[in-house]
Amino acid sequence: MDRNYHVFSDGRLERSDDTLRLVPDDGSEKKYIPIENAEAFFLHGQIDFNTRLMSFLNDRTVALHVFGWEDYYSGSVMPKRGQTSGKTVVNQVRAYEDSEHRRQLAAAIVRGSIHNMRTNVVYYNGRDCDLDDIIEDLEAAAARVDESLPIEELLGVEATARKAYYRSFNEILPGEFQLNRREYNPPPNEINSLISFGNSLVYANCISAIRATALDPTISYLHEPGERRYSLSLDIADLFKPVLADRVLFRLVNRNQISDTDFETELGSCLLNESGRKTYTKAFEETLERTVEHPSLDRKVSYQYLMRLEAYKLKKHLLTGEEYDPFQRWW
Repeated sequence: MDRNYHVFSDGRLERSDDTLRLVPDDGSEKKYIPIENAEAFFLHGQIDFNTRLMSFLNDRTVALHVFGWEDYYSGSVMPKRGQTSGKTVVNQVRAYEDSEHRRQLAAAIVRGSIHNMRTNVVYYNGRDCDLDDIIEDLEAAAARVDESLPIEELLGVEATARKAYYRSFNEILPGEFQLNRREYNPPPNEINSLISFGNSLVYANCISAIRATALDPTISYLHEPGERRYSLSLDIADLFKPVLADRVLFRLVNRNQISDTDFETELGSCLLNESGRKTYTKAFEETLERTVEHPSLDRKVSYQYLMRLEAYKLKKHLLTGEEYDPFQRWW
């Protein structure tokens, strides 16, 4: 199974024969990182690397996802595509330019996103939580999703649902970790910081998943394509943020595996420190590697593979016209 590696130390990442070597700035012992079965490297520290390393990773189709100032996602160094298909990209663009087709896909993504938010709320409802009102609000939002709606209105429906969904956090989480409202850039408190960090990991993993197909990650349907972002990853990430980022957050906070000592506050921002990032990423990667029985494949698949499968499902829809059924948690 392919896996991700997270690097937190400051230093230099370089090729060493057929593996990677991290040379820490603090003079501590060099670390060797295996390249076999690597999906991607996530660089959280101040890391130097050169073109020789990039060529080495490119030959092995391994991505580098870079997190910069305040641990925001900064960008990715992506390998050459494992697959290329002009026909796929042409069909992808045609679907974007066809307003009816684009609305169909955007509505499907919003519908799946709301379903997965509702699944979380239903899970915690009754577990010392009274979330009936929030479930009703999410169901009302889902009922408003219609393929005839303009993209802006579909985004508005999704935003309304997510605002209702975030109200559940204060019931699910202990009193010292509350979410008054969703804020970022920079996040002002612990829960906003955890949401932002988790969402960025989902987004980066979706980039890797899309790259394994012949889809162009910059051509999207719910989010508007723009400069300097992989907007198709934003589309797919909306489906997986509740299942991955939020469930990890709930688990870590409710089990006291994350505390206020895992954050640092500076100039109005609250960010995970290195200890907190390591705790979160460890739990996140463990979740990615978990497997569930897939109802149509008749075998167990990992959460990480589910993201790749989502990209393949979209590609198949664009090439064959088979209905696109967005990921909706079934277990």
